[in-house]
Amino acid sequence: MPTPAPNVLRFGVFELDSDSGELRRHGLKIRLPDQSFQVLKALLSRPGEVVTREELRHVLWTSDTFVGFEIGLNSAVRKLREALDDAADNPRFVETLPRRGYRFVASVSVPAADPVLLSEPAEPAAELPAQLPAEPTTQLGAGNQFGQRCH
Repeated sequence: MPTPAPNVLRFGVFELDSDSGELRRHGLKIRLPDQSFQVLKALLSRPGEVVTREELRHVLWTSDTFVGFEIGLNSAVRKLREALDDAADNPRFVETLPRRGYRFVASVSVPAADPVLLSEPAEPAAELPAQLPAEPTTQLGAGNQFGQRCH
């Protein structure tokens, strides 16, 4: 069974939460248009790899949607770069591969989950009988060979 994609990814001072649809910088939410968010998600799903313009077209628009694809994609990437304070000529995050696509060039990490949240709920303890049977004592000097105390 494939491992589910993590819902929170970190890069630089940013954190993308795909469940809530939020991008945060130092924990503060940043406004990002949905198409730019979808581009970022696609790039983060394959850091270091080229995500083609055609792949991004399928992410952003259904096959029966007719849009000015080039203008729409360029606008989404420009707004993404603005939100990340990134530049096309000196990219820290999103690199352009002319006429091919884009590549996410920064390192991406998954924040460590809280171990308390990951642990299985504890099984309820079985009820113990009111009186436990006596067990033989194994300490020296505590009793005789049958576990009975000497008086």
